[in-house]
Amino acid sequence: MIKKIRIRKWLKIAAAVLLALLLLTAGISFFYPDVSKLKKENPKKTAFMEYRENEWRRQGKKKRITHLWVPFSAISPYAVKAVIIAEDDKFWQHEGFDFEAMQKALEKDLKQKKLKAGGSTISQQLAKNLYLSPSKNPIRKLREAVLTRRIEKALSKRRILELYLNVVEWGDGIFGIEAAARHYFGKSAADLTPREAAKLAAVLPNPRRYHPTGTSRYVENQSERIYSIMVQRGIVIPEFEDAMKADDNPSTEPTGAGRPDKSAIGP
Repeated sequence: MIKKIRIRKWLKIAAAVLLALLLLTAGISFFYPDVSKLKKENPKKTAFMEYRENEWRRQGKKKRITHLWVPFSAISPYAVKAVIIAEDDKFWQHEGFDFEAMQKALEKDLKQKKLKAGGSTISQQLAKNLYLSPSKNPIRKLREAVLTRRIEKALSKRRILELYLNVVEWGDGIFGIEAAARHYFGKSAADLTPREAAKLAAVLPNPRRYHPTGTSRYVENQSERIYSIMVQRGIVIPEFEDAMKADDNPSTEPTGAGRPDKSAIGP
């Protein structure tokens, strides 16, 4: 217990020192974009999209990015909740960084004697996707930290989620939840079921390796874990979902029954 407290303490100190150093050298090493523009502007293309296009070009592949933007109101509340559970369960509480998750990731790395990225929040992932590259070098991580802080200060949590869900990669060249929902399930993001939402959220750690509709044991186990948490928290009512599957006439569905209120996506 004492060891964990010490690790957490040193993580916070190290993060503060690194941020201070980067801020001092920001004008020399990196140009920081004006993230406040994201309050009203939707990014047409992200750094990750450009990285993927350049990768295909080097490989001689003639592929195109699949990306469809949708407003937050057009995304299934199940999908929003599933992604938060899978990627950043303390999203509503932290200010961009989850030091406890970072500590666990560090302890895992030390145990496996491998240095891997881990414990990143949705805000950190958004900063990386919008402006940076998949590189894991320290300078990139420092830039990510500064951008994350700026994003958290400039944007609301709802807007951060809207941006993230619309730009994150869900397969080779498939960006955003609308494109993913159509590609894997043949429907819009607004119509995703709890099970489908859980499967999409399950692949986010490595969307080019895992597929929501595949037979991977990892995806099955992870999606089941996410779905179970949604049931435990009252987000999903299994009996209602079963009844809807058996109902051949959707018009008989009671208004608002069994569906979470879009205005109550918060904690």
